[in-house]
Amino acid sequence: MEVTSRRILILHAHPAPHKSRVNQRLLDAAKSVEGVTVRQLYEIYPDFLINVREEQRLLERHDVIILQHPLYWYSAPSLVKEWMDLVLEHGWAYGTGGTALHGRIFAQAVTCGGGVDVYCSAGKHHHTVREFLLPFEQSARLCGMDWIAPFVVFGTSDLKRPEEIEPFVRDYRAWLEALRDGRLDLDAARNSDCACDAAIHSNPIS
Repeated sequence: MEVTSRRILILHAHPAPHKSRVNQRLLDAAKSVEGVTVRQLYEIYPDFLINVREEQRLLERHDVIILQHPLYWYSAPSLVKEWMDLVLEHGWAYGTGGTALHGRIFAQAVTCGGGVDVYCSAGKHHHTVREFLLPFEQSARLCGMDWIAPFVVFGTSDLKRPEEIEPFVRDYRAWLEALRDGRLDLDAARNSDCACDAAIHSNPIS
């Protein structure tokens, strides 16, 4: 099977990017990856007036859809919900005749202030990040997309120095390149809680 490069669309949502150390570095890394298109939603839509048709056209032109955002109140910043409410229309994204997104890969790239130890049944927050993001996972499935585990950076509150952040930046770039080039084990990624559990290898796109 001939490997064809996937086109990746990253929808970035951070209401205060100037305060971000980790998420902004991930965004900078994503912009440097060939084949990746980045949309900074809060920069494009500061008034929340979303151009639905333009967003739909962009989704149709890409093979992988990634929502990148910090974890806010166990979910995403509010503009993400507004974007989903308006862009993922009945008859286009789901429902009768709603097949525009079928077969696309969907994932999230999330930064969390707390460490991995607090995102589990025995931890402070009692649930995994995947469990908190379940509405996004189910929305992707409803739209016929192929959900895979999110890329998660835990403990961002403790990552102060550039050298502490850089390993996560490298991992994110490698994850994006593996998605683009078909080297990510999608079967593993479909059954993992986060991307660090899914293998990156040289298998063809599947």
